[in-house]
Amino acid sequence: MSNQTDAAVDAPKKESKRILTGIKPTGIPHLGNYVGAIRPAIQSIQDSDDEAFFFLADYHGIIGCYDPAVIHESTKIIAATWIACGLDPERVTFYRQSDVPEIPELAWILNCSCAKGLMNRAHAYKAAVDINTEKTDVDPDQGINMGLFGYPVLMAADILMFNATHVPVGRDQVQHIEMARDIAGTFNHRYKPLFTLPSAVVDEDIPLLTGLDGRKMSKSYSNTIPLFGDPNPQVSPEKQMHKAIMKIVTNSQLPAEPKDPDDSALFEIYKAFATPAEIADMRTQYASGIGWGDAKQALFDKINSEIAPFRARYEELMANPKELEEILQLGAEKARRHSRKQLDKTRRAIGIRPLAKLK
Repeated sequence: MSNQTDAAVDAPKKESKRILTGIKPTGIPHLGNYVGAIRPAIQSIQDSDDEAFFFLADYHGIIGCYDPAVIHESTKIIAATWIACGLDPERVTFYRQSDVPEIPELAWILNCSCAKGLMNRAHAYKAAVDINTEKTDVDPDQGINMGLFGYPVLMAADILMFNATHVPVGRDQVQHIEMARDIAGTFNHRYKPLFTLPSAVVDEDIPLLTGLDGRKMSKSYSNTIPLFGDPNPQVSPEKQMHKAIMKIVTNSQLPAEPKDPDDSALFEIYKAFATPAEIADMRTQYASGIGWGDAKQALFDKINSEIAPFRARYEELMANPKELEEILQLGAEKARRHSRKQLDKTRRAIGIRPLAKLK
């Protein structure tokens, strides 16, 4: 393949990065989402000159969620969460995927030059097929929709539309970035070098928080600590967080008994919010036999001191969805300044262009 495929039209300058982050609007954000994705993503661009694109991946959300109310409400919750936690829509391009119609059109174009065999190797599709093959008299593709099968192509369109150079992902998503590179390389070689080959960015230092039951914090385990709480007018979000933290499973050691901080979910979560000096002090308190109730209260106080200012802004945004919509529409306008140009170049490259100039 020619070295031309590494080139790109409308790509950022060589010394700069163009970062793209997608956020699926399903469910309610929890503390693990904040520590593992929201906070590091926002911090990474605050003191940087890199271009950044953040989008709500609502078309990805409907692959496995068939409840329109959930998609709609989650979109509002996720948008409010990121803005409340410090994402500056003036600093980044923050948009809703479905407000950029050029993206699904590009996905179709990329589908037409993407090998089916590449999609057969996608982890999510293979896992779904494996579940079916373990059953008797069940078609391997039962219950698998084309959205799940073609998910990596839509993800590639999200990335290649803006010629993103760096895409922060979890390790389980690295394969999708590799597929986006493969799809871009095939198109560039077949037609014209339009797409930059993106790189996956995996931060191994980001902590994976333990949930209430000692397993990884995950909505699928129902063991999460909600970031801003479930909508419940009878119980404030602050009290919901306090109640959840008090439910974290600990061992049966009594107050005054020395405790091992490295074997404590409480201490693990505390480290994600505390300074090195505070961590060292808490380690000393564990060795001195801090009671579990006191350790949980200290954890709540530490988390709440960071989250409380965000919570106030979140509640303002949730009460004023018009402001959120205006932010997303302005972001869509910014995004489409790029996407219209990129799609026009792509169309022309494949032969879809005017037959002649009209007067």
